[in-house]
Amino acid sequence: MSKRILITGAAGYIGHQLGNRLAQDFYVVGTDLRSRDDVNFPLHIMDIRDRGLAALMKQHQITHVVHLASILQASKDRARDFDIDVNGTRNVLRACIEAGVKHVTVTSSGAAYGYYPDNPEWIDEADAIRGNVEFAYSDHKRQVEELLATFRSNHTELQQLIFRPGTVLGTETRNQITGLFEAKRVLTIKGSDSPFVFIWDQDVLAAMEMGIRQDKHGIYNMAGDGALTMREIAKRLKKPTLNLSPWMLKSALQVAKWLGRPTGPEQINFLRYRPVLSNKRLKNEFGYQLQKTSAETLEFFIEARGLRR
Repeated sequence: MSKRILITGAAGYIGHQLGNRLAQDFYVVGTDLRSRDDVNFPLHIMDIRDRGLAALMKQHQITHVVHLASILQASKDRARDFDIDVNGTRNVLRACIEAGVKHVTVTSSGAAYGYYPDNPEWIDEADAIRGNVEFAYSDHKRQVEELLATFRSNHTELQQLIFRPGTVLGTETRNQITGLFEAKRVLTIKGSDSPFVFIWDQDVLAAMEMGIRQDKHGIYNMAGDGALTMREIAKRLKKPTLNLSPWMLKSALQVAKWLGRPTGPEQINFLRYRPVLSNKRLKNEFGYQLQKTSAETLEFFIEARGLRR
């Protein structure tokens, strides 16, 4: 049976690239809240919470769904963000069941593991999902994964492929993390190495495409080999560090929140205790061979963006 694929968040950074790649060999349709002109597949303007999603899947006889739509940057309205992230995912999964979809791919995040001082040195997919309640992005990813686990138990007819990426970097990547690297000084926290694992955006796309083409299922971390501390990152950027104590950083985050910036003191553990993802299962069980290590991914990003001083 030929695959017929629906992608949510298809106008996004990963979504439009994945859709264009898959559209070379499969029937692809996308949904998003905005359109774009550089996609080679039909793109419907539709919210993932829309009750008409199942009808759209039936209309296009969808067999595979790739669920990418989510809130990447928390807003001031946490109830809205929750509704989109968690209730939106619930609606996507219910639509899959109603429409008889066979396979769903979901991008979760390493953030689902949570940011804790007792995190394992290298986090495996079997480790607990403990997304921090005080950090909306992490908390919502945890709740989405709990929802997926419930659907796995109750609807075995719908195969699930779940990816938990670390920090994704590519030519056009822009987010809170890349903002840290673009600053004049690289932020470090006293008493915390807080290593980063990076994965090249093209590795993300290739692994997702492989999973869809081969109907793979399971849960897999996404990260390049190795990890880099903020001091090591600063050295590669040839930038000085700004070394703050935890209490000073927490105060600075509170001031930023008062000034209306999308941050706050609750995010301090996000910077102190980053989950360091093991990629052993991705390589050995899933069978994907990474094109770049964490260090090579960072180097590519630095060169592409001209960040080295």
